[in-house]
This record gives sequence, C-alpha cells and structure tokens, in this order.
Amino acid sequence: MIGGVKGWAKRHWPRLSLRTYLFASFFLVAALPGVGAVALRVYENTLVRQTEAELAAQGAALAASAAVLWPEAPPGRSVTPASARYGEGDSTVDLSATPILPERPAPSAAPAPLADARAAAIRLAPVLAATRAATLASIILLDRDGRIAGGTGRRGSYAGLAEVASALQGQPRTELRRNASYHAVYRFDWLTRAAATRVHHARPVLVDGRVVGVLLLSRSARSLFVGLDQDWGKIVIGILAILALLILLSGLLSRGIARPIEQLQEATRSVAAGRGGVPAIPPTAAIEIQDLYRDFAAMAEAIEARSHYLRNFAHAVSHEFKTPLTGIRGAIELLQDHADSMTAADRARFLANADADATRLTLLVSRLLDLARADMMIAGPEGSADVVAAAHKVADALRKTGMTILVEAASPALFAAVPASTLEAVLTTLVENAVQADADRIVISIAAGDRLLLTVRDNGGGIPAADRARIFEPFFTSRRVSGGTGLGLPIARSLLHASGGELHLLDEGPGTTMRISLRPAVHPLDQR
Repeated sequence: MIGGVKGWAKRHWPRLSLRTYLFASFFLVAALPGVGAVALRVYENTLVRQTEAELAAQGAALAASAAVLWPEAPPGRSVTPASARYGEGDSTVDLSATPILPERPAPSAAPAPLADARAAAIRLAPVLAATRAATLASIILLDRDGRIAGGTGRRGSYAGLAEVASALQGQPRTELRRNASYHAVYRFDWLTRAAATRVHHARPVLVDGRVVGVLLLSRSARSLFVGLDQDWGKIVIGILAILALLILLSGLLSRGIARPIEQLQEATRSVAAGRGGVPAIPPTAAIEIQDLYRDFAAMAEAIEARSHYLRNFAHAVSHEFKTPLTGIRGAIELLQDHADSMTAADRARFLANADADATRLTLLVSRLLDLARADMMIAGPEGSADVVAAAHKVADALRKTGMTILVEAASPALFAAVPASTLEAVLTTLVENAVQADADRIVISIAAGDRLLLTVRDNGGGIPAADRARIFEPFFTSRRVSGGTGLGLPIARSLLHASGGELHLLDEGPGTTMRISLRPAVHPLDQR
C-alpha cells in the first residue's frame, strides 16, 4: 500500500523549484512559533468565553429562581424570560478586542435597598450560598435601583457600573475587569492576559416583564496553565502533529534536494570510474536539480563520445605510426646484418626507404600538431576577413598551367567572422585535394545571406559513395600511396568550428562539391 501511494505521488508530483522548497521550509519553521502563539491566545480566549457562558447560565437559573421567590411575583404564574437569550454562541467578550476595565470599585453610598429586594435576598440566600460554594463565583443581588440587597455584607449602590446599568434596562451584559487581588501562581503567568482578569456578568430579574432586581456575578477565568495541565492530552496530540509535519517536511526536502544530489554524486563517481550509468531524473526533485541531471547526462554522453573518439584516434595513430616505424626498423636491421655483403645500390635503396618512412612520420607529427591546435582553438574577437579577397589569393597561389580556378561572388567584398589565415588554410586544403583528384577546373562560388556560403566545386574523380561518410575521420584517406595522411579535412573542419563555421560535403556531381558556412561580419569601415 505504501509503495502504491509513493508511486502515485511520484507520478502526480508538481515540478517545484529549489526556491519553492526552501521558502516553504523556512516559512513553515518561521510560522510555527506564530501558530503556537495564536493557538495559545485562541485557547486562552476560549477559557474566558467559557467562563462567561457559565456565569450567564448560572445567572439565568438564579434570575429565574429569584423571580419565582420575589415577593411581587404572582403565585402560580410562569416566570417571564429575559428579553435576550444568552448562549455560548452569543459571547460578547474577546481578549483581543474587548477593553479590560479597571477593577470593580467599591459601592457608592446609597440608602437601604427596597423591601421587596431584601425579602427576596433572604429567601434566595440558601440558593446563592450553595451556588457560590459550588462555582466559586461572587454573586450579589441588587434591587431595581442598583443597590446591594444581599449576597455580600457590604452596603451601597452599583448602579454606576456599565454592566449593571445595562441589566437595569433589561439587557444582560458582560465586562472584563482587572483583578487587583490576583497574585502570580505559575512561573509563566506573565504570558497570559487573562491571569489578572475577572469576568463580570449582570443579569436582570424580571417579574411580569419588569426589572425588579439584578444579579451581579463575577469569577476569574480558569488559568491558562491549569487548562494546559488539564488538557495535556490534547496538547501532546498537537505537539505530535507538529513533529509529524516537520518529519513530513524533512522527507520532502530529502526527496526534493538531498537524495537526488546523493544519487548524482554516486553517478559522478561511476562516470569518473568509467562505469557510466546516469540515473533517471527523480520526479520529486526540484526543477534546478532536474535540469542538473539533464546537463549531467549530456556531459556524460559528451565525455563518452570524446573517450570513444580518443580511443579510436589512439588506435589510428598507433596504426599510422606502426607502418613507417616497421619499415625503418626493418631497413636498419638489414643494414646492420648485411651491410658488408650489400651492394651500394641495395644500401642506397634501403636508406631511401627509411628516409621516406621518416619523412612520412615527420609529416604525420606535423599534421597531428595542426589538428591538436585546431581542436584546442577558442573563438575570440579575431575580427573579420574578406572572403572574396581570400578566395582570389588562394586561387592565384595554386593556379597552374592547364588549370582553371574561378572565383564567383555577388559582391567584390564580403566579410566573415573568421581569421583570414584560417579561411586561406581551409581553401588551400580543398583546392589541393581537388588537384590530387585530377581536377583541372575549380569554381569557388560565394553567396551572402544569413550565413556566408562558399561552395568549392571541382571536376575531378570525386569521392566514392562508400567513402563519403568517413572523409572527416582522422587518418582516413584513399591516397595513402601518394602520401595522403587523412588529416587535411579534419583539420579544416576543426579550424572553422573554432570560429563558428561549418564544412560539409554536398551530394552534387560530377566531381566533388564542398560547402563552407561562415558567420557574416560587419565591414571594418562600417564600424567607425
């Protein structure tokens, strides 16, 4: 089941950037304290509202009892309910919005309470005492003028209190007031706003729809830390939920960042050891890491192709060097063993063969150095060359008796972003190859456009179809007997590649047609 869920997640996982992973992680970590603080405040506010709801419920029950026991209440008549129903959902206090008033002041001086309120207080005293003992709430009965009738030994009037004034108008009301008698019990009481706060609730006593008295109830909200102690199970569940969320986040970061990087490290070591094997791109990896996998795969492929090229190149070099070295060694051994019995003509012939092989070795070394320099060339701001002028220069230098070399151009001067020496070297190689193929007519056509195209056509013997795919391979040549090294075209292509140019064989005949493609350049006079 877990495997199925993981497989589904991999198939449907969105492509996320590394910044998204990091931002989500840091944002969540940064938000956790705030979430905890908000949760703490919400819980504390819930305790205060719960206290308000309890006082409201007690007040409603006591007000109904007082209405029944009130001297003016007609016997047998039902109690008139308050004009506003009060429930837990109708809470009016909020620690973050409700202002906390000063501590309830001492009652102001006033005449004795009304007789009916005194009589009701006497009748209601046992109920108030039992309720006070059970709920630890302060309960005071006031007459219709707000004067204290019972519930406390003090005398005076609370008519000036906002909650009492509202109740005298028939509307229950709750206020939050300071509790000056509070002393810190817990070490972290300073964290809670409700610790030194007392909830005061005033409830009207109605008889026949008239306010005949007011019940004033007050109690401190349950301490936050007492609540935490009592609700420790829920708190543990919350902590475990946060830990689970952090573990999930850690797994997300591992899937998106850490594990893909570790896999890529292993792949790097495998490639370095020559074993290859680039892993598949993890679908849960960050976008940047997925791109890194693609770039690494391309790099590994390029390294493998380069390694294959070097292996083939080394094999070809060893093969090309082996033949002349074998000839030189054989001539030396024959001269050492039979020099005295040889005729002068034989010695001259063997020495000539060794000299020819040494000359070929020298040519091979020289051409290999040219190829290495061409492969290592880096394009730079080398300026530009006049393609038409370079073509005329090469044609004039290589033109022989009985040979025609024509230069056809749409403009007398066309400039390409390539060094003049490079272009002349490439054109010289192509013309010399045409001459070696017995061509007596060579046409160099130059066309301008998005790219400068130089087409070199000859009427020589051409290139056999079986050899066309290999003419740019190092050491491949069909004129080895006449001294060909098979390095001319590879060197020419590498020289052009360093300047952003290209060299291709066109399938046009008769003869051979080569195409040079160059980046156009601005005329030097136009740059001023």
